[in-house]
Amino acid sequence: MDESGKSTHWAEGVHELFTTQAVEIVPFVPDSGLKQLIELCQADSGMRAVTLTTEEEGIALAAGAYLGGKRSALLMQSSGVGNCINMLSLPNICNMPLFMLVTMRGEWGEFNPWQLPMGQSTPGILAASGVIVHRVNSIDEVYPTVEAALKLAFDSRCRVAVLLSQKMIGTKHFGIGAK
Repeated sequence: MDESGKSTHWAEGVHELFTTQAVEIVPFVPDSGLKQLIELCQADSGMRAVTLTTEEEGIALAAGAYLGGKRSALLMQSSGVGNCINMLSLPNICNMPLFMLVTMRGEWGEFNPWQLPMGQSTPGILAASGVIVHRVNSIDEVYPTVEAALKLAFDSRCRVAVLLSQKMIGTKHFGIGAK
């Protein structure tokens, strides 16, 4: 359990799937919702976790990894999806696989109004950009959804995003009255 009372055990299962699917490169923008998964990937000698300065770098890195015969999994928050719109054309036009795991903001219990526009737009923006979108609303859905999405992305050379709902990962609390 984390400080908000939400279970984070799903990260271990996702890390196991990355190993099973031979994911070697994990580009990410730091995010508290993905913290445990990022730490597992950083500690894994068979994976290279790469900290990004902006999310679209992760798409370019994933494309380069594919051209070099390696698999990658891009980790980010929904607020970063807007940074990727132009870059999503690269794997689409070049018929390259892309797997993204996206923690959502701007929905369930969000306190920050600046997160709402991108959080609400993320599924539609990804779909309009040629990305197949799967949404996870409960911890029980994480493993089978990520497993299917990884297989779809790598076996069919598709662009696939799994959105981890804010209800599942928990809301962030900052400032006055924060717990």
